Amino acid sequence: MNTKIAIIGGTGVYDPNILTDIAEEKVDTPFGQAKVKIGSYLTKRVAFMARHGEEHSVPPHLVNYRANIYALKMLGVKNIFATAAVGSLNPEMKPKDFVFMDQFLDFTKTRAQTFVEDGVIHLDMTDPYCPRIRKVLREAAEKLGLAHHNYGTYVCAEGPRFETPAEIKMYKQLGGDLVGMTSVPEVVLAREAGICYATIAMVTNFAAGISPTKLSHQEVVDIMDENAQNLRNLAMEAIANLNEDEACPCIPREDPAALK
Repeated sequence: MNTKIAIIGGTGVYDPNILTDIAEEKVDTPFGQAKVKIGSYLTKRVAFMARHGEEHSVPPHLVNYRANIYALKMLGVKNIFATAAVGSLNPEMKPKDFVFMDQFLDFTKTRAQTFVEDGVIHLDMTDPYCPRIRKVLREAAEKLGLAHHNYGTYVCAEGPRFETPAEIKMYKQLGGDLVGMTSVPEVVLAREAGICYATIAMVTNFAAGISPTKLSHQEVVDIMDENAQNLRNLAMEAIANLNEDEACPCIPREDPAALK
């Protein structure tokens, strides 16, 4: 059975515990090796990948995004649900809210952003996060009664440090709603690979200068733990309702040349 759906677990999401009959695979790619667990949910095969490793040992700027996405492409994945812990710049997006963002601002500095090493490919990124998958997530959140937002602009910072209040003020003035450290280049590489991609962003805190307290990684993990069951329920409902073979306007009819 083909594996057409993947979950990329971010901070606090290390265990594919919604799946059964799980087997681990190590996939060798031109960009390095990626570890994936593949199991079943209902009648669907689902791949699970822990972005930071099962022990959260890989910081965001050192994640091998190219190997991860290339491996999922090799497995036949056509749809990715990514999870991300985010800080909020928007007072309406509160801790424990889910956000199905639709845009990003890229402030990363050192990351490989393309598979292409010979030639030129110009990707359309008008809708970087798949509208079809975002619709499935929105409908699932509505059915489950979860606090959620259907739009939002994600600011991707380099990390691994948290941002300064001055940076957060700038990001907010530029139109940012959320800040995190992982969505870019992951979303860009998924598009280049011809895979539909959307993010389940969970707000864990207000960003620096907005939060009344100093930020800590433990605060992020604690909120993720408190909201873990809601996240699992949301993912399960969305996977159950996703048509994994549906054609999507966010992906060109032919796979980009990058992975041919």
